[in-house]
Amino acid sequence: MQVLTRPWGAMHFADHGPQDGPAVVFANSLGTDLRLWDALLPLLPPGLRVVRYDKRGHGLSDGSGAFSIADLADDAAALISALGLRPVVFVGLSIGGLIGQSLAFRHPEVLRGLVISNSAAKIGTAESWQARIDAVQAGGLGSISDGVMERWFAAPFRATPALAPWRNMLARSPAEGYALACGAIAAADLTADTATLRLPVLVIAGSEDGATPPDLVQATARLIPRAAYHCIPGAGHLPCVEAPAAHAALITTFLKDIAHV
Repeated sequence: MQVLTRPWGAMHFADHGPQDGPAVVFANSLGTDLRLWDALLPLLPPGLRVVRYDKRGHGLSDGSGAFSIADLADDAAALISALGLRPVVFVGLSIGGLIGQSLAFRHPEVLRGLVISNSAAKIGTAESWQARIDAVQAGGLGSISDGVMERWFAAPFRATPALAPWRNMLARSPAEGYALACGAIAAADLTADTATLRLPVLVIAGSEDGATPPDLVQATARLIPRAAYHCIPGAGHLPCVEAPAAHAALITTFLKDIAHV
């Protein structure tokens, strides 16, 4: 296992592909770990250097005290620097999309392009996130798992046995790390920062996304001049799970368009 030591502890990551290949860095959603991308990665063009990591309090990374989206962006920048990567394409889903936007604003030199998937410049309200935190602190992640599955996945996927591992991944996540990440999302409004971005950006939504609906995602795309926007029909909040071929095709086209393959 690969680990980067940060001031707050160990950050687990995975680094695969040719060391001199164009690098793509993937950031996971709330309540998942780097296995989120397992079905998508084999569908990407060969020759890429693919880096995934577990943010604070998720997967095999250590937890920390309270943190912000800016702190998470700084963690991503530190990983890119530590691995000696040339400017990368950063693919962020949900909270990962918030991290990507903050990374592009705070550390533009490390990015060649940005994919914002199922995310927005501002997600939810402080009140809604506090209610989520309160529920987790009172009853654990298992108490909210069914409701989260309804927001994550379209009904056909929820009716299959494939749902169980994702519910288990969420329910077994560290509750403290999850709650702290909820607090970071609650405090984040990146609207002004995101409107200043001028790098190549692809924004992806899922038509059945109950966490970041297409209209919310598209509104963020409209903040960024020349950003491309696509909505995957029938997909929910995690299209890399429900519709990996469609998700990979959009990312591949973007990589080709900006000559990052």
